[in-house]
Amino acid sequence: MSSIVEEANFGRIRSFLWPIHRHEFRKFIPMVIMLFCVCFNYSVLRSLKDTLVITSSGAAVIPFIKVWAILPCAVLMTLLFAKMSNIYSQERVFYVMVSSFLVAFALFAFVLHPFCEYLHPIGMVAPLEAMLPEGFKGLIAMCCYWTYTVFYVMCELWGSMVMSVLFWGFANEITRIFEARRFYSVFSIFSNIAAVTAGQASNFFSLGEDYNPHLPFGSNAWEQTVDVIVLVVIASGVVMMLAFRWMNKNVLTDPAFDELHKTKRALKAKKQKMSMKDSFNFLSNSKYLACIAIIVVGYNLTMNLAEVVWKDQLRELYPSQHEFQTYLNNLTSATGLISTIVSLFMAWMIRRLGWTWTASITPFIMLFACSGFFTFMIFKETLSPAAIALTGMTPLVIAVYFGAAQNCLSKAMKYSVFDSTKEMAFI
Repeated sequence: MSSIVEEANFGRIRSFLWPIHRHEFRKFIPMVIMLFCVCFNYSVLRSLKDTLVITSSGAAVIPFIKVWAILPCAVLMTLLFAKMSNIYSQERVFYVMVSSFLVAFALFAFVLHPFCEYLHPIGMVAPLEAMLPEGFKGLIAMCCYWTYTVFYVMCELWGSMVMSVLFWGFANEITRIFEARRFYSVFSIFSNIAAVTAGQASNFFSLGEDYNPHLPFGSNAWEQTVDVIVLVVIASGVVMMLAFRWMNKNVLTDPAFDELHKTKRALKAKKQKMSMKDSFNFLSNSKYLACIAIIVVGYNLTMNLAEVVWKDQLRELYPSQHEFQTYLNNLTSATGLISTIVSLFMAWMIRRLGWTWTASITPFIMLFACSGFFTFMIFKETLSPAAIALTGMTPLVIAVYFGAAQNCLSKAMKYSVFDSTKEMAFI
């Protein structure tokens, strides 16, 4: 009943754009700054890591990196996070993990990347490809271009650990259930604005093909571009930690949070540590967690299957690192723009349609978008004469456009609808 009374205090326009009470600003605005920074970095790093890996090794290397590098590293990082959480406070764990990522990005940009031609055993690629079956090309590239692989893994873990575990774990802890419906709809808007900003910021800080002799780092234009973008990522990460620090010192000390914190401490004190087997049994017996796991795995599986094929086509169309990254940056901005527009109606959709129908929007969009993309890929040769006659574009260009539309719409629905409804179910 209290949430209904609070919703009635907003006008029609404000209920869409800013359903936040004035007394909630001290808690809400720092959280928005943190979310903006973590999403900004995620979007910038995603385009950069794809450009580095795909233009050097091809898109075929991505499945090998995800299975043989990201998966074990994610498991190890999760175990490390759990161990640290049992020893240190949440605030210290946050600082340590975020700082570790920022240091790793700096080491890659200013230590590993300038000497990658000496660190990569490129001379072993041809002999290994001759000895091993053709299906091992991706694995060979993953190992030979190992610095790019390490950077790719760290960028992916930023999304899974910093965004999903650190930020959303913190947000879920301090956000009450009656606040979540209003807060998370606005969170979705700002996360998508961060994606739009990230795409254009990456283009702005990119030096293109022109080397700048006035910069104190980088031996060529592309190396300087990588260094500048990583510096922007580090600055954004520092701002995020400052916002988190201010919130812990000025907001979470408020007596209004005493009951929440006491409840959680009491539950933690009563709770016994579970073994790994008991933890899996608990997850398998939880209806909510099982369903959340299924939809997360389903989304990522569908997205990765389509994305690898599309990015391989994109590399053929744009072999230059600068052109490839520019295309991805513009696509990131377009995705963020569409997501922002959809996010404006998130609170309205949840109120009118309910959680179930709102959560179903993402899989329906992905079903239709992926069906169109794969249909065109499979029947590309059959449809190409008619396509060229009607549009004047080659099959490669049309395939890239179809894949870009699929990628953009699927991610836009994921960021605007999928993530918000998933977090609500988790709470």
